[in-house]
Amino acid sequence: MIFDLARTITALLFLFYASWSDYKTREVSNRVWLFFAPPALALTLAELLLYDSSHLLYYGICFGLTAAFAVILFYAGGFGGADAKALMCLGLALPFYPTKMFMPLLGEISPISRTFFPITVFSNSALFAASTAVIMFLYNAFWRLKTHRELFEGEQKKESIGKKILVMITGYKVSINKLKEKWHIYPLEDIEDRNEKESRRKLVILPKDEGRNDIVERLDKAAASGKIQDKVWATPGLPMLIFVTAGLVVALVFGDIIWACIRLILS
Repeated sequence: MIFDLARTITALLFLFYASWSDYKTREVSNRVWLFFAPPALALTLAELLLYDSSHLLYYGICFGLTAAFAVILFYAGGFGGADAKALMCLGLALPFYPTKMFMPLLGEISPISRTFFPITVFSNSALFAASTAVIMFLYNAFWRLKTHRELFEGEQKKESIGKKILVMITGYKVSINKLKEKWHIYPLEDIEDRNEKESRRKLVILPKDEGRNDIVERLDKAAASGKIQDKVWATPGLPMLIFVTAGLVVALVFGDIIWACIRLILS
């Protein structure tokens, strides 16, 4: 039990710190993972060698699959570098659900949690992240009813329905001044000048650090000249590590949310 406790506390401490750093600066130093990985590996190996060496192979398989999954998500654009490293470190620290310390309040431990606990953490975190999309969509619908202003203006109206929905579930309207002040808020639209009198306003689905300030400057000039209104689409870029940390806490206390939902539907 002492090893389960040590591994769980280690994982929680590092993830809480990483989440705080991600929230404050939108960056997590690689030193966090360099300090997290060695004790995670040492504690898990020590426990397995001392008490259950038959699970060493499963430990290696779990970490290998977790690492591969994290790398695939990273290169597919679904994860940031810090998120992928956090999941890999979880694969070292908590490959299996710590049954000696916890019993999920939602009932039995899911098969995935027993053998690939980091995947349960990921599925919980993905569920929490997805819930923000629903909240964002409802917020935008309420904003439309409250202000009676158009959600999409100018040539934005010609954008595809899919692109509009993606913008509505990931962002909201903010003033350009706020966009200039809050560096972690990314514009979800851009403007291109065709000539002195005509410009094209388009939606941006995948905002990036590179070129952010240039886009903000173009939007600011367009608003100052009266080409567009002050409110523009933007996204706060919520740090995924917060959801990963929440997913771990919920996985430990309540269990696998998706598995519990499946059991409820099938029962």
